[in-house]
This record gives sequence, C-alpha cells and structure tokens, in this order.
Amino acid sequence: MEKIFDTHAHYDDEAFDPDRDELLRGLPENGIEKVVNVGASLASCRRTLELMNRYEHVYGALGVHPSETAELDEEALAWLRQQCQVEKCVAVGEIGLDYYWDEPDREVQKKWFVRQLGLARELKKPVIIHSRDAAKDTVDLMKAERASEIGGVVHCYSYTTETAKQFLDMGFYFGIGGVLTFQNARKLKEAAAYLPLDHIVLETDCPYLAPVPNRGKRNSSLYIPYVVTALAKLKGVEEDTVRQAAWENAHRLYRLV
Repeated sequence: MEKIFDTHAHYDDEAFDPDRDELLRGLPENGIEKVVNVGASLASCRRTLELMNRYEHVYGALGVHPSETAELDEEALAWLRQQCQVEKCVAVGEIGLDYYWDEPDREVQKKWFVRQLGLARELKKPVIIHSRDAAKDTVDLMKAERASEIGGVVHCYSYTTETAKQFLDMGFYFGIGGVLTFQNARKLKEAAAYLPLDHIVLETDCPYLAPVPNRGKRNSSLYIPYVVTALAKLKGVEEDTVRQAAWENAHRLYRLV
C-alpha cells in the first residue's frame, strides 16, 4: 500500500486533547507517514512547534489565518520570521482572506496577507493559502505579489474550475480533503476532475470536514482513504495511483525531496 502524507492538519486543536499522543503515535502504522500541522494563530503556532519537536513524522507550517490577523503587529511578525526558520517548518501558513466573517476588517486581512507572502518570499518557503468567499481578491493579490515565484498550495479548495485555472497558472497545488465526499460538493468535484493529478495533494483540515461516512464527527488523518477512493473514482484511476501521485506532490510542494 502506498504511503499517505496529510498536508494540512490541526492536531493542536482542543478536540484532540483526550487522545492526541496515542493518535499521533499510531499514524505511521496506519500508513500515514507524514503530517504537516498548520498554525492559524500565534498560540496555535506555538503549539505546532511543540508537536514538531515531539513527533518525528510531524512537520509544521507557521502563519496567521485571516480571521486571526487582528492580533498581528511588527513584533509578532518578527517572532514568526524567527520561528519559520526552524528546520521542520516547511511552509508559511495558513494565510489568506476570509470574507465569510465580517471580522477583522478586509483591509486588515489584506495587509497581513501581503506581509506574510513577503515573509515566505524572504525565507524561500511555500505558502498555504486559505481563501473563503474571497476568490477575486485572493487571485488579484497573489498576482500583484507575484505569488507564482513563491509557490504553495490552495488549501481546502472550494472555488470553480475557472478560478482553479488561475491558481494553476501560478503553479500552485490544490489541497483536497473530506468535502470531496459530500453529496452537495458539485463545484469541488468539477474542479477536482479538471485538475491534473500532479497538482493535487491530500489533506484533512482535521478536526474539521470529516469525509462521508464520518461527516459531522471529529476528523483525523486516518480518514484520508475515503478521500483517496472518491478522487480515484472521479479521475478514473487506481487508488494506488492517487496515493503515489499525492505523496510525490506533497514532497515537491513542501520541498522535502
């Protein structure tokens, strides 16, 4: 069986407090050989650093999610710059724009998106993009900041095929997770069918977005095979082909080759 790389997880989340150590230690024997734990706030970045230190197969991404950008200032950015240089930090993220919520102000989100893109450029790290209800501004900002020179992944991709083409033109990868198994995920299924297999990586966003048949429950990397099955069916290829491609793509994305 091909190995699996969960490119986007939040094992620092309190949902894992009861059994985090047991769960993380057990992943490799279940075929989940590598995981990137992704920071979303300064506090979660600190917890991510702890997980990276404790578990050999856990890597980290450090950044501040658009919904948390109100907490950023120059001092915090300087701290992030320092921490992003630790050996097992593979990306700056998750960063981007989220217009689903009204807070913080969109200009605040844009400012810190640009600053964190600049940080990634400076440190030669890829970025993990979070974009919700903000397709046009995300694309426009990334083009203006020449994100194609930085590289990275659009996490939990949820937009149309047309928008996917614009991210693809910038050379970005696409994180596909449990939403692909949802019956109402028509847009994502169309986009995933369109995307070349060499630009798709697997992710959970756990504890969120568990795939069917576990929808609504706590997600974990152990549920990625459901996504593999759905993607293989959609692409008309063998499951091992999906696993192998996603494994290689994840290593290229995070420059672990």
